[in-house]
Amino acid sequence: MTEMAEVPEMADVTDRDEPVDLGAEAESPRRSPAPAPHPGSDRAPVTGARQALLRETNLALVVSAVLGSPAPRSRADVAGLTGMTRSTVSRLVDELVAGGLLVELAQVAAARPGRPATPLAASPRVAALGLQVNAGSLAATVVALDGTRLAEAVDEGDFVDSEPGPVLARLGRLARATIDGLPSGTRLVGCGLALPGIVSVGPGVLLRAPNLGWSDVRPCDHLSRDVLGGLDLRLGNEADLAALTVAQAAPGRPGPLPDFIYLSGEIGIGGAAVLDGRVMTGRHGWAGEIGHVCVDPDGPPCPCGSTGCLERYAGRHALLEAAGLPHDADPAELAERIRAGDADATAALDRAAWALATALAGVVNVLDLPVIVLGGHLGRLVDVLRPRLEPQLTRRVLSSRWLPPTIEVAADDRAPGATGGALAELAEVVDHPSRWL
Repeated sequence: MTEMAEVPEMADVTDRDEPVDLGAEAESPRRSPAPAPHPGSDRAPVTGARQALLRETNLALVVSAVLGSPAPRSRADVAGLTGMTRSTVSRLVDELVAGGLLVELAQVAAARPGRPATPLAASPRVAALGLQVNAGSLAATVVALDGTRLAEAVDEGDFVDSEPGPVLARLGRLARATIDGLPSGTRLVGCGLALPGIVSVGPGVLLRAPNLGWSDVRPCDHLSRDVLGGLDLRLGNEADLAALTVAQAAPGRPGPLPDFIYLSGEIGIGGAAVLDGRVMTGRHGWAGEIGHVCVDPDGPPCPCGSTGCLERYAGRHALLEAAGLPHDADPAELAERIRAGDADATAALDRAAWALATALAGVVNVLDLPVIVLGGHLGRLVDVLRPRLEPQLTRRVLSSRWLPPTIEVAADDRAPGATGGALAELAEVVDHPSRWL
């Protein structure tokens, strides 16, 4: 984990060059009382506002220090990492433990003389709900702040060209059953819904999902707060949220790949670009639609209205159909046929690799992100796909002489968009813990 920036000192509050604890400063005899607000004004005094901001920042620093390490950290470890005094850290930790965001583990013997250290960890009782709608499945996942998966349910179905109302009602029943089955004492802090297509996050509208056949849908009209256990619903693009499962090893802890292009292999192809652990969503949140990059203007028509889109060659249905297999065939069967020398299966994968290389090379040349992470059916085909894809990428990417593109595989997850939806909600707790105290 990189060293955290220290909060700048404030001359009118303290002369210590460390982040400031509100409780400590409230007892300081050196500070004059804050001026009262102007009569009739509802604005807080400037000093109070600054102290509140410092308290929120310091709480976030402590939470990030604890969650950012794979090994438990003590109060002394957090103080050394953040630059705060041990007394300040102890007060903040006590507040976070009392608020249920952190827990204290069994004490361990100190390396040096003194009291045993008390390791700290994220609470396993604070969690978020992630939901996902894809053309072939619905999913609900609950992930705890410590990274534990508390629940997962997947409902298979055919939702191509479906009606939003019945599908979302079915998802609501799946969500309700998942919530009702959680361990007693679990505290849900949010709900993220992953959708395939163009999502307007602020208004909460799915503008268009070609494979579902949905346009201008407001999921909250069908998934009420009552259905979701009182949680507000926040939307996101399925591939953007799935990419978070690669960018984060656990809530608040970066994964091993800070920069990469993620491909979500489903019936279609979703995509996301990740830089320094953050998804590059673009000005309106619509970036990353790699599946609809045109690789051949004269190619087959796509449900999006264009022709020759990448997913018409490398999407799961398109790939299996070209290989002479039914849409519900396992990708492992396709891989076995290719290894056995089946001509149709080999030709289908060769064409998919060409299309992937054509689209991805353009993305790498524009964004300078030479690591490609494959998810879904593409990840399951990596053994037969990588030997075909990497040489073509190397030939097409301008910078490959110095840094050849590489192919990685996402961890196996039945519903990575749902997992990412939960991670996105937990990120709010990590960044703004004071809101949940």
